[in-house]
Parts: sequence; structure tokens; C-alpha cells
Amino acid sequence: MHRDAVDAIIAQWQVVLPDIDVSPLKVFGRLHRTFLLYRTEISSLFAELGTSEPGFDVLAALRRAEPSYTLTAGELAEQTLVTTGGLTLRVKKLEEEGLVVRHRDANDQRVIHVQLTASGMELIDRAARSHYENLGRLKADLSAEEAEQLSHLLARLFESISTAGSGRDPRAPESHTNT
Repeated sequence: MHRDAVDAIIAQWQVVLPDIDVSPLKVFGRLHRTFLLYRTEISSLFAELGTSEPGFDVLAALRRAEPSYTLTAGELAEQTLVTTGGLTLRVKKLEEEGLVVRHRDANDQRVIHVQLTASGMELIDRAARSHYENLGRLKADLSAEEAEQLSHLLARLFESISTAGSGRDPRAPESHTNT
């Protein structure tokens, strides 16, 4: 493997602060740089398709919600990993574009349902096809075995970060105590 910018940064740190272990940059520096490249690639594709990454996330969650293509705002927030406040802005923009509609729950007026429209369905189907084809292109230099190994290692890294951040093993079921 050839030396890259992360190797150069690590070498520079070893000169100026040789007593600290900067080896985690081998993983996190490359992960960050890869993410930035990835985000640039998908953002430009989404812009060409007439959406954005946040818009795609909401439309994709609704598309997967068969058969009604409807989720509550809370369910959407959970699936898209944003706050309900952040979700409100996304949904409002999509509604203005005619891609989703919102309506209150008949039994509980506090609950908002978001539903994909026919225009939203057309856009997300076209965007999903292009997006996943693009992702295949972006990983084309990896063999199937390398891609599977990387997927496994990223899942392990996610577990490691989750455990380090919360002190809880993310694979363990949540315990609820009734007191």
C-alpha cells in the first residue's frame, strides 16, 4: 500500500510529540477522509437527481414503510437519526416540493403522520437506483471479500465506539427495571 496524507500526518506528529500514540489516526484519519470524499460524491449525485442527502433519507424511510408508505414523525426521526425538530424542517421542505404530505392522527392529535406522494415515490425510486449504482461504483476497486471484511470491521468499530462512549455493550439487550 502506498503512503498517503494520513501517513504524513502521523510522521509529523511523531516528530513534534513523539511521546503520544497517534496510531488511532490510521483508522480515524482515513475513515474521516473517506467519509468526506463519500459525502461529496453522494451530494453531487443527489443534487443532480433533485434531492439532498437529508431528503433522500426521509423519502427512503417512507418508501421502505410498505404498504402505506407512512410513518409517524417520531418513527421517521428514529430511522433518520435526527431530532424531531430537525425532521420537521426536512419534512416541511419535502412537503413544499409535493413529495410528502403530513396529517394528524385521528385518535391522537399530537401525532403527525408523514406519507410519501406519487411524486415522492417516483423520485425516491429513481434516486435509490442511481444512488446504489453509484455506491457500487465507489467500491468497485474492492473485491467482494474485501468489501465484506471492511463491512465487518466497520461494524466492530461502531460497537467499539458505542461501548467506549456509553460504557454499555451495544449488542446486549436493554434492561428495563420495574420499580
